[in-house]
Amino acid sequence: MKDQEDLVKTVESPMDGNDEHSRGSPTTHHHVSSWRVVVSILLLFLNYFLAQYDKFILSYFQTDVISTLKLSSSEYGILSGYATGIVYAVLALPTAFTADFTEARILLARIGMGIGQAPVEALSVSLISDLVGTQWIFLAESCLYIGVYLGEAVSGQIATAFTKTKTPWNSALKAIGIVGVVIAVLIRILLREPARRSSLVRNNTERMVDQRLGGMNARFGDAKFLLTSTFGHVLRMESFWLLTLCSGARQLSGNVFGYYMPGYLTAIYPSETDLLSTYGIIVGSVGSVTVVCGGLLSAYLEPKTIMTPLYITSIGGMISSVFVILMVLSRSIAGQSETNGVKILYGSMVLAYATAELWLGAWASLLALLLPPRMKTFALAIYTSVITLIYSSGPQIIGLALRKVDPASSEYIERTKLLLAVIIPVGYWTAGIGLLLCISKVKKDVNGKMIPRRGLETSKKIAFGVFAFLLAALVIALFVTSLVYR
Repeated sequence: MKDQEDLVKTVESPMDGNDEHSRGSPTTHHHVSSWRVVVSILLLFLNYFLAQYDKFILSYFQTDVISTLKLSSSEYGILSGYATGIVYAVLALPTAFTADFTEARILLARIGMGIGQAPVEALSVSLISDLVGTQWIFLAESCLYIGVYLGEAVSGQIATAFTKTKTPWNSALKAIGIVGVVIAVLIRILLREPARRSSLVRNNTERMVDQRLGGMNARFGDAKFLLTSTFGHVLRMESFWLLTLCSGARQLSGNVFGYYMPGYLTAIYPSETDLLSTYGIIVGSVGSVTVVCGGLLSAYLEPKTIMTPLYITSIGGMISSVFVILMVLSRSIAGQSETNGVKILYGSMVLAYATAELWLGAWASLLALLLPPRMKTFALAIYTSVITLIYSSGPQIIGLALRKVDPASSEYIERTKLLLAVIIPVGYWTAGIGLLLCISKVKKDVNGKMIPRRGLETSKKIAFGVFAFLLAALVIALFVTSLVYR
């Protein structure tokens, strides 16, 4: 063991952590040069962007997809919601578990790009949290999530160009597949597996896993130990499941917004030929700047409080809900005038994104810092899988509500308006209130006051069992219902 420690370089780059959290950690880190950190984050960003690109194409080309594939609204809900969501959630767990057990996160990140958003997100967040120190993690993770907003911006420009040139929507998917192959090759050549950094809280679970698995030489027989340790740890955390539920509600609203807002706005502003282009520019520019600002704000306040991500997520979402309603009702507010309505729309949209989108990078950083390093990727995958099943229900519910309604009819537009004006604000406020209640629980986890290993209350075990049952019932019910009521 001492020989291995002697081989570790302790020279710090500007990206290495040297704040109070890392000073309190007994873990020594490999030196990672700044240029390699930047290149790694850039490639992971591109990988994450490509993994969710299909979602943006489906939202911007909703009408074309429905007509070309001869889908009903319910079937489009399956395609944009549960069909892909279930696949993402199910495949994320074994992918992330293998990554933690074998220390092959780079390889699996390349494979995950072809699987979908959930596994790639968990792997990317885990890798970035080990590439940089605590004082840089909030900014670095925020840069990863620029891919969400850049994806919508690029999709908006593609949608506008394809509409004007009458290019088939599926050509965009073919082109991005070629780009994905190139990115996969670059990841293989340039990325290296980083050493695991310590979490914000050094606890007995982390020490026990490190001792049992012995670094890179884990045996196959230890897989069960890692599996049960990870599930046991997240069960004993005070905040993990409430954070997961709140994030699921918040992202359900965002998923509904992303899938149905572009099509709805196009329908109520038919003469605005550049609406999708402008929509994409606002999402890409405002969203990207805002998410980076959220990371910078969290990094700046980190020496004083680690709770900044919770505040900006909860309060920002509740404020943003007001501007979302103004977006949905913009033409009605303008007295049915498209010229005046679009001004209200764009102004409200800028403010909606500027208040709502501070959170993603900072939020992911907080989760990564709360989890033990060796089980971090798998625990993050549990989180992403659960929220994927929750937020994928949004488009599915709307699809069922719009079934047997002609997408070109005024009734379809009115129903969509009502659903958007209700579901999105309710999700924001549910998440916001839940997160404010969660602050005390996160503080307990940060201070190491987790539930003792043998002190897990029966009531909490029952509550978790009920939650798992209800989530499974929701998934099955919505999926079966969507197949029956096409």
